[in-house]
Amino acid sequence: MPRPDLTRSEAEARASVIATPAYEVELDLTGDGDTFRSTTLVRFRATPGATTFIESTTVEVHELVLNGRTLDADEVGDGWRIRLDGLEAENELRVVSTRAYTNTGEGLHRFVDPVDDSVYLYTEFAVAEANRVYAVFDQPDLKASVRFTITAPADWRVLSNAPTPEAEAAAVEGTATWAFETGPVISSYIVAIIAGPYAAWHGTARSVDGRDVPLGLFTRASLAQYAEPEVMFGTVQAGLAFYEQAFGVPYPYGKYDQVFVPEYNWGAMENVGAVTFNESYLFRARVSDARREQRAIVVLHELSHMWFGNSVTMQWWNDLWLNESFATWASTLATSEVTEFTGVWATFASDEKTHAAEQDQLPSTHPIVAEIRDLGDVEVNFDAITYDKGASVLKQLVAWVGLEAFQRGVGAYLTAHSGANATLRDLLDELERESGRELTRWSELWLETAGVNTLRAVIETDAAGTITVARVEQSAAASQPTLRPHRVAIGCYSSDADGALVRTHRVELDVDGASTDVPELVGLHRPELLLINDDDLTYAKVRLDARSFDTAVSRLAELHDPVARAVVLGSAWDAVRDAELPARDYVRLVLGSVGHETQSAARGLALSRLELAVGRYLADDHRERLAAETGDAVWALAELAETGSDTQLQFVKAFTRLAATQAHADVLSSLLDGSIKLPGLDVDLDLRWELVIARAALGAASDGEIDGALALDDTAKGRQLAETARAARPDQAVKDAAWRRVATDTTLSNDLARAIAEGWRRTISPELLAPTVTDYFALLQSTWADRSFTMASLVVSRLFPAPLVDEELAAMARAWLEANPTPAPLHRLVSEQLDELERALAARALDASVLSGAAQ
Repeated sequence: MPRPDLTRSEAEARASVIATPAYEVELDLTGDGDTFRSTTLVRFRATPGATTFIESTTVEVHELVLNGRTLDADEVGDGWRIRLDGLEAENELRVVSTRAYTNTGEGLHRFVDPVDDSVYLYTEFAVAEANRVYAVFDQPDLKASVRFTITAPADWRVLSNAPTPEAEAAAVEGTATWAFETGPVISSYIVAIIAGPYAAWHGTARSVDGRDVPLGLFTRASLAQYAEPEVMFGTVQAGLAFYEQAFGVPYPYGKYDQVFVPEYNWGAMENVGAVTFNESYLFRARVSDARREQRAIVVLHELSHMWFGNSVTMQWWNDLWLNESFATWASTLATSEVTEFTGVWATFASDEKTHAAEQDQLPSTHPIVAEIRDLGDVEVNFDAITYDKGASVLKQLVAWVGLEAFQRGVGAYLTAHSGANATLRDLLDELERESGRELTRWSELWLETAGVNTLRAVIETDAAGTITVARVEQSAAASQPTLRPHRVAIGCYSSDADGALVRTHRVELDVDGASTDVPELVGLHRPELLLINDDDLTYAKVRLDARSFDTAVSRLAELHDPVARAVVLGSAWDAVRDAELPARDYVRLVLGSVGHETQSAARGLALSRLELAVGRYLADDHRERLAAETGDAVWALAELAETGSDTQLQFVKAFTRLAATQAHADVLSSLLDGSIKLPGLDVDLDLRWELVIARAALGAASDGEIDGALALDDTAKGRQLAETARAARPDQAVKDAAWRRVATDTTLSNDLARAIAEGWRRTISPELLAPTVTDYFALLQSTWADRSFTMASLVVSRLFPAPLVDEELAAMARAWLEANPTPAPLHRLVSEQLDELERALAARALDASVLSGAAQ
């Protein structure tokens, strides 16, 4: 029987009869097998005579006692939940059980490091996985304290939300027990346990209330050399001071640990005082400045959650967006203020907002405040609307009410609801008081409806080029027709004496309805570029007028403001995806401008979208030729780049992804063996793998070449990358075998399955992916029923043959969706794959029609 998803109605009913739970949990983590022993003692108040349940995912229950009454586990439990009948005003439940470790990154994950055979454990309890480790009322509004007593090997470190106590020798030689103090009262999804022989560093951060907050940093022993404690501590110290000043609220907890853990599903998780990070943020080799910027944003994102999300927590998961959107917005602001990455708002404009608009145009789009009926809805709503659109709309809200009023309102909200649960309405009430703006209508239009608006400027001039009419027109898709109020800026850009495009005039105004006049522009000479949504204040698609677009395309490199460039490039990319701009024109735009881009993140995003345009959106008749030319052009840019620069590194890495010919494979080989050297570029651990995988995808890397790279990096990461390289080879038997391993081998860990799937999809011959299409649709329902959410969604999303842009595939997907309306999360994931495929088909058709017209 599949594990049942908690519904909102169940959660509300339970919260009406249960109050003030508190847990004492004993765990024995000393065994070498697949299970561990767990004892839970939970005390709670209840409505006398009520019946409810507690989540408890077990392998075997050994003892089950409620208020002194021994319960029959088979009668009241199903391995997932325990029914609790005849409750009293004050209750005590004891559950002794055996539970299972996972290799999927859910619950208590167990990993064995191949470098030294050390065992590492960590928990991931979001959305509702704490019940895999102890019996718990697993919903966000039943906050509770947890007191852990953990027995583990004596040479381990054991961490939780409370400070780590001194270990005491246990009964079995070589083991020890850590008896933690009672932890803070928090939601179950942000409880954490980390255990293993982690390497450790320690520091402090000074709080505004005079405390020295202890800081910890932890990694696997085999990765200790990559920890960069000065960077991690420095970012937290600066961020903590920034947030305390911005919110007017001291850091709310007693410590702050950052732990890098293996085989992690997410970028990071905001467990109270014990944040877990994906090990990809430990840099084993040189990375781009964009990647370092991203890490800074993630560090500050998780830190902001200590206030917003942890101290004050959503009542139910429909406000998940508010946690994540706020953290995304706040961390971008903090990154721009307290780190070296001062241009991060340009990244936000070109990355987060573009991803949000892409998600918002899928058939599965939903309001930011989504309807969350059960936990299945939550899992699939960790998406670009929850994070990126929400953050974009918060940025618009800040423009709407003013930054100072917004920060005062947030501070008042955090103070009023400290340690408790709250709702969006609670926040809006505080913002209304501080700003004087009425926000109910704003919330209805922005947060409770789906879809993205399109803004375009309409300009008329006289014979002398003077503007006589100026207005902003707003439109919406027929399926999502809401028009919204926007606070926007319009920038006028013209050439200066040095030939650069600089802003000569700026107008900021409220846009509402289908048409809004802009009288401030009337009487001005028409600029060379009129940029709507200058400074990227609002969340909307932007369409430039014909003259402005021509200027932007031909002179993008001369537009010095990085946010303005990001808005232009985002508009062009969105037009390609909407089949309004031929993909080949976008390819030429990027190739003509990316060599002049000064922002690392913007350069990286342009190159990744260039890869997608070449692979999916170009017409068949010239894709092979343009792919070869694009690879040649990017390699030329790498050769011309400044010695040892970030630009050089990004172009070389982009070339490994764009390489499409035998000549490109030869260049990759020469980089590997050193017969071609770019001054200042070292072929380090990570770059070597990128070269090998690229050669494998082109059919040029032998087994010996892959094995040789693995011999130089026989680590968990190296083994994953070797699997990617092997699965990337353009051989039908190899592709089919890789697909079947991911689809059917339940022993694969989450990261290993991802690595194989990545290699399977990596190809310049998409027809190699076609033979598994029928089997893909045939296994979807059983996979969804039998696998955990992480592994099932991995199969559904990563084994769909996205590179195969084919009408027959689209027809099969449509037929499957019509025949399989449920389960809703599975239907949603498949519908998203189909929508992206249909966009690619439309983009190719446009590119082909323009090509055909040019030929005529």
